Amino acid sequence: MTTVMTEVPRAATATAVMSLRANSLATILEQGALALATVARGLTDTQWQTRLPKDGRKIGVVVHHVATMYPLEVQLAQQLAAGQPITGVTWDVVHGINAQHAVDYDATTTAEAVALLEKNSAAAAEAIRALSDEQLDRVATISLYGDAPLTCQFMLEDHAVRHSYHHLARARGALERQLQPA
Repeated sequence: MTTVMTEVPRAATATAVMSLRANSLATILEQGALALATVARGLTDTQWQTRLPKDGRKIGVVVHHVATMYPLEVQLAQQLAAGQPITGVTWDVVHGINAQHAVDYDATTTAEAVALLEKNSAAAAEAIRALSDEQLDRVATISLYGDAPLTCQFMLEDHAVRHSYHHLARARGALERQLQPA
């Protein structure tokens, strides 16, 4: 009788265990991007042009913005994963990038924004899944937070992973306000 090995090799087990958090983060990112894309596809042209209170950007521009930021957010997280500090990134820089993006993509279409959202969220999720627990736990200073030493996982959670959820909630709020009587 031939014995069939059913035990998973140790190296494969360690890799699978190490990737559980990264996989979870990537899945949450994918779910948020899907929710944002689903809402975006269902918007009328008027809703797509609705400006977010306090923010001033159109919903359509914000959907495109989320898609555009995924590569940068993941790049910064990968920098932390490598133990390198993030320098030169401040909230003023972020606001400047966002303002210029709003001008450059003021006329973005639903099809353009959703296609970019799908492409870049898939790439971001793939990059996140490639991170180990050790990399997620790695700490370096981040200029965006006053040079506080923070983890790669924090950076992912506070930016790429939550980004679509944050803007989706604001878009829904703006659309709900439109429905309220004046």
